[in-house]
Amino acid sequence: MLGVYDYTVILTYLSTISGVTGIIVTMTGIGHPYLGTVFLMLSGMMDAFDGKVARTKSNRSEFEKDFGVQIDSMSDLICFGVLPVAIGLAQLRVSGIFTELVRRRDYEGRLWVVVLLITVAIFYSLAALIRLAYFNATVKERNAVKEETGIEYFAGLPVTSAALVFPLTLIAHYFTRADLTVFYFFIMLLMAMLFVCNVRVRKPGNKGLVIIFVIGIAELAATLFILFGG
Repeated sequence: MLGVYDYTVILTYLSTISGVTGIIVTMTGIGHPYLGTVFLMLSGMMDAFDGKVARTKSNRSEFEKDFGVQIDSMSDLICFGVLPVAIGLAQLRVSGIFTELVRRRDYEGRLWVVVLLITVAIFYSLAALIRLAYFNATVKERNAVKEETGIEYFAGLPVTSAALVFPLTLIAHYFTRADLTVFYFFIMLLMAMLFVCNVRVRKPGNKGLVIIFVIGIAELAATLFILFGG
């Protein structure tokens, strides 16, 4: 059977399952953008530790290492490059912008707004794809910098940051009672630009990962409250 199926890739596979599930529940009538956000955060939490889990196996072959790198990027594209777009489009749907267009038949006056937002969504996914491909193509350069300085940097904003940023936007949308649907897409545009900008982002250490994880748990709790207790 093709592929790798041991414990070193289990979190990556589970993250992918979570991401695909999130896309399904946001893009069909059975789901909601906030439910999709739950799956986005779950994917982010699993992705935060998949590399550490994989490195616990001391006798990994070069194929297993290469496979892990490639499958992780493909999973990231689904979870953090496509799912946030699906959540944004679902938010457009539940906000009533599409419905209002049809009801008022004001296509010429407001249709350009929807077209613009969809264009931003497409650009976001493309930027995430480019960012992930660049990450894989420059692994040797990054390793050389790490050996020289002892510090590991990313070029461009990691796409996994989507797991923290977009949930925070929707949480603010709920608790401020302000319609931040368009603002969500503005954040999407900003993040897409940061994905492909040549900026250096230091990789968080163990302490940084713990802080990020705690923030993620807090956002997850707030989103679950909105879904089931609000």
